[in-house]
Amino acid sequence: MIIDTHTHLDDNRYIDDLDEVISRAKEAGVEKFIIPGADPKTLLRAIEISESYEDVYFAVGVHPYDAKNYNRAYLEEYITHSKCVAVGECGLDYFRLPESEDEIAKEKALQKEVFIDQIDLANRYNKPLIVHIREANRDSYDILKEYAKVPGVLHCFNASELLLDLAEQDFYFGIGGVLTFKNAKKLVEVLPKIPLEKIILETDSPYLTPHPFRGKRNEPAYTSLVLDKCSELLNIDKKELEKRFFDNSTRLFKGIIGNN
Repeated sequence: MIIDTHTHLDDNRYIDDLDEVISRAKEAGVEKFIIPGADPKTLLRAIEISESYEDVYFAVGVHPYDAKNYNRAYLEEYITHSKCVAVGECGLDYFRLPESEDEIAKEKALQKEVFIDQIDLANRYNKPLIVHIREANRDSYDILKEYAKVPGVLHCFNASELLLDLAEQDFYFGIGGVLTFKNAKKLVEVLPKIPLEKIILETDSPYLTPHPFRGKRNEPAYTSLVLDKCSELLNIDKKELEKRFFDNSTRLFKGIIGNN
């Protein structure tokens, strides 16, 4: 059984054929799905989907690009929902920063403040973290080392050797379609260095569609392609890896164990 631990099924690109998307995933062996919290405006849609499909779960959280819309009280309204299994995706993203030094400093400070508060939220409710890091490795590492008291996953792991150290703090590493890209040399090199018991699969669909479907809408069925690539690169039988990654996912996201 495969779990897609990061799929934005609440995205409008699935609004017309969600049933078919989930059916195709099941046919490909993908049995469970986690919708991360990114934009507060889509949280209710994620909850609605999780209540309509037995094998879909959700997280509460705000992506760093939406830090200005962060409202902790709003997330707390839903964090105790029976299908809520995590906090995030939260973190730091310095890829698109303002031009002036003053505005850059303000944006970074806001992202850090919101990230730390979501870590506190996860600590308080004992929920694992789904962490988004882009061009902010050192700041993210320092914050997680200082504040995180719960496990989590580094979503769309960026192959940072620095971040690998977080495995010792019970962090997992989300591997998705990027692994199949021709320019993913660094991730291909780092993959064998990740403890096998700390790898989980994801798609980040509808984004980051794996080869050979790049350029098309990504969907959870393609998690199986990521599994295939992991099997090839690690030289480990696909079925063995599938079992290991499933166990890793249910160990991290304990909220889905009772629904197997």
